[in-house]
Amino acid sequence: MLAYHDSEWGFPSKDNHSLFEKLCLESFQAGLSWRTILIKRDNFRAAFAQFDIDKIARFVSHDIDRLLMDAGIVRHRGKIEAAINNAKRAQELIDQEGSLAAFFWRYASDSKHATQPQTVSTSRESIALSKELKKRGWKFVGPTTAYAFMQAAGLVNDHALACVIRGEVDHARNNFSHPCDNK
Repeated sequence: MLAYHDSEWGFPSKDNHSLFEKLCLESFQAGLSWRTILIKRDNFRAAFAQFDIDKIARFVSHDIDRLLMDAGIVRHRGKIEAAINNAKRAQELIDQEGSLAAFFWRYASDSKHATQPQTVSTSRESIALSKELKKRGWKFVGPTTAYAFMQAAGLVNDHALACVIRGEVDHARNNFSHPCDNK
């Protein structure tokens, strides 16, 4: 948990693979503890082709059956089917926008004007992101899941004010070249 917190959580990313993995894992986390998901992360990566969007988009019914039998992951049919569906939607989004990052970073929060860290589970931006993803056919991407994804992917810096990593994340975000600025 500490290594994830100190080196990954909240740091900005443009990588399609990383962003898709984070969103999938946050979707699987819904109703569970993050610790459960993080412990199973390597199992998720193995089960879901290292979160290769194109490979997951080609999963079929026997892949769903295989995943439902895999005790190393969360065996929830709706979440498994959502990951496969969302891979197809991610392909569409990449075709339309150039990258997942070009789309997701439109919803980034300005940390200077954000609420007190770790006091909310949704935001105006996460509600808008969730609504747009659902409109585009994505599944298991409610406002709380969208906010958790935004935290994980660096779209919002929700590290506590006294957290030693908060400043590093702010620095990384300030020096981050927003993909939506490059259009």
